[in-house]
Formats: sequence, structure tokens, C-alpha cells
Amino acid sequence: MKIALDVTYSIGERLSGVGLYSREIMLGLAAAHPETRFEYWYRPHRYLRSWAGALPPNARRRLLAGPLGPGSADLFHGLNQRLPRHRLRRAVATFHDLFVMSGEYSTPEFRARFAAQARDAAARADAIIAVSEFTKTQVVSLLGVEASRVRVVRHGVRPLAYPPRAGQPREKVVLNVGAIQKRKNVARLVEAFETLNSEWRLVLAGSFGYGADEIRGRMERSPARERISVLGYVDPDELAAWYARAAIFAFPSLDEGFGMPVLEAMAGGAPVLTSNRSALPEVAGDAAALVDPEDTQALARALRDMADNDDLRRDLAARGLARARLFTWERAARETWGVYRELLG
Repeated sequence: MKIALDVTYSIGERLSGVGLYSREIMLGLAAAHPETRFEYWYRPHRYLRSWAGALPPNARRRLLAGPLGPGSADLFHGLNQRLPRHRLRRAVATFHDLFVMSGEYSTPEFRARFAAQARDAAARADAIIAVSEFTKTQVVSLLGVEASRVRVVRHGVRPLAYPPRAGQPREKVVLNVGAIQKRKNVARLVEAFETLNSEWRLVLAGSFGYGADEIRGRMERSPARERISVLGYVDPDELAAWYARAAIFAFPSLDEGFGMPVLEAMAGGAPVLTSNRSALPEVAGDAAALVDPEDTQALARALRDMADNDDLRRDLAARGLARARLFTWERAARETWGVYRELLG
């Protein structure tokens, strides 16, 4: 049997979201099924870079361009909610989120291109994998896909090297991880953070994205400006250290198809405050404090409650550690293989 995957976004040192998913699924499937031939297809802008890394012995590298394509494979899996224009025997497409279509979080040009690719993939895929029940509902409602064609396969938690704390108290840091952009609701987080006493710091680990000018302006005007740090991209080891140091992890995003940082923070022992909408309640379960992300006063109250209550933070941290253990990439690969078997018999 030959399985082909579009693994274009698994390339690079600064992987997040789709890139992490692509790498974990491609390698997890190959390791679990050594008897199967895998083809890893790369679009032209990443193909040459892909040669820097070794592949599993049962995998081959292919260029996804021109008339030649993966049509001879028994099944093709598009890991980033798009499919090539080639004729495919069987096709699966993974949908991570549809916030580009549901909110004003990107340019009109990008929105139009994204929507066209998503509609095409939804129409041509024999089965669709959604990374959460929330994303499944969006695929059904926004793309008109029958619910019976969608399978939910949730992400795992990547194994970060969290440093041992050995009983050391956590620092009075509110940590936020992800792109500093409108969708992540960073401006409201800044405003809520200003209500904490001067012993607390806000640390933003991420690069600036869509809507960054407004967020920069809000931070510059903040009376707590000297207590706000913008780190930009941080490598996995540094990120793990911040998860282990921070007394609060705050992730009040407006829209998430899954929300990997929530589980990474939980796995690192950080108590979590997150939004009560999109996929975040589904991912967090009862292991996080949930708040309306558009209610700045409620967000501020929740931050103060966590900052002032050691017992609450300890309880959320313990719940979070248990919650994070439920999400593994081994399970994600196993359930993905189950979708393949449904289609191939």
C-alpha cells in the first residue's frame, strides 16, 4: 500500500500549529506502519529545504508541482486543508480552523485565496479530519460538508524539555504564547494585566502578526509598559522554561481551531486561564479558568483571582497536568490511520 501526504509545512526550525501537526503525523504514521510505503510531497517553495533532513526508511521525498503528482498513491492526505489539482484515488484533508472565513483576522486577498482552497478541498475529499469538534461544526456550517464525512482527530502535546523546578516558587509572571495579533486578543490582555499589582510581569512569547500596529500602540500607552516584555519567537527549550516559570498562563484568544499552547502550558505545570469560546473549552475541559474573551473586566477579575489565590493556582495546575496526559501524538496517528482504513477497506 502506498500513502502520500502533503508535508510541505513540516519544514523549518520555527514550527507551530500546522507545522507541528504535519511533522508529528508524518513521522508517527511511518514509525507505526513500517510495512507501508509513504510518499512525502513538498510544494516547490519548501522542496529544496526538505533535503536537509533525513526521512524514515519507508518514506520517499516528492515534488508537488507540474503535471506529475500523487495520483498513483492509494490515498493522498492534505495536512493543511487543501488538495492538489491532480486526480486522486482517495483523498483526506485535515482542517485545523476556519477563522479566516469567520472573522476579520486577515487581509481580504488572503481570505479569498484561503476560502477558495478550503471549499475545493472540502468538495473533493472523500473524508475530512477536523482537529476538534468545534472545527467540525465550522466545516459543516461554513463549507456545507455532511457531518458524516468528518472525523475528529485531536492534536497531541509535543514533548518539550520542561526544566525541573525542585520546589522553587513560580515567578509572578503572566505568560502568553502565540502570534501577537488581533485574533489572539492581546490588547485586552494588556488592559486586564494593568489591574494586577506592580510585582507582576506580562511576558508575550511570539512574533507580531495581523493587527500588530494597534496592539503595539496599546502597549506603548500602557501605564504598565515597563512590566511588559515582548520576546518574539523563542525556541522550544526556552519556551519550556517559561512554561515552567510562569505563575499564570493566559490565553484569551478570540478564535482557535484547537489551541496547542493551552496543553503545552498544562504539561509544564502552569495554571491556565483561557477563553470560553471556540475550541478552547473543549481542549481545556475542567482544568482551566474560562472567561468571555471580549469582556475585559471579567478577564481582569479572573487574572486577579488567580494572582491572589495560591490554592486556586495549585488546583488548576494539578488538573492541567492530568488533562495534558490525555492528548498524545501516538493516539492522533492511530486515529488518523483509522480514517485511512475506513476509506481503503
